[in-house]
Amino acid sequence: MTTEHDTHPSPAQYWKIAALLAVLTVFEVAMFYIDRELGLGGLNALILISLALLKFVIVVGWYMHLRFENAIPSRFFTAGAILAVGLYLVVLSAMGVVVIRG
Repeated sequence: MTTEHDTHPSPAQYWKIAALLAVLTVFEVAMFYIDRELGLGGLNALILISLALLKFVIVVGWYMHLRFENAIPSRFFTAGAILAVGLYLVVLSAMGVVVIRG
């Protein structure tokens, strides 16, 4: 028999998720210095947006337990993430950082 709490991550899994988020954050900070040396420009912005989206999914999925809920809350967060990424791309395009070709 499965109870509600059986499907949630264990404390050890939370520590693993926290370590993964820390590694992703270190990579984000490293991208700042890599960009200063190599001048990646728009590619750096897209990498950082992708990392932010990945971290968003991890935090929402496990720490906010959305992964274990029904589909309606997941759809709201997904729609919000899509709108946020779209807004970021429009703003970065307006600033000349990312070139969107259509």
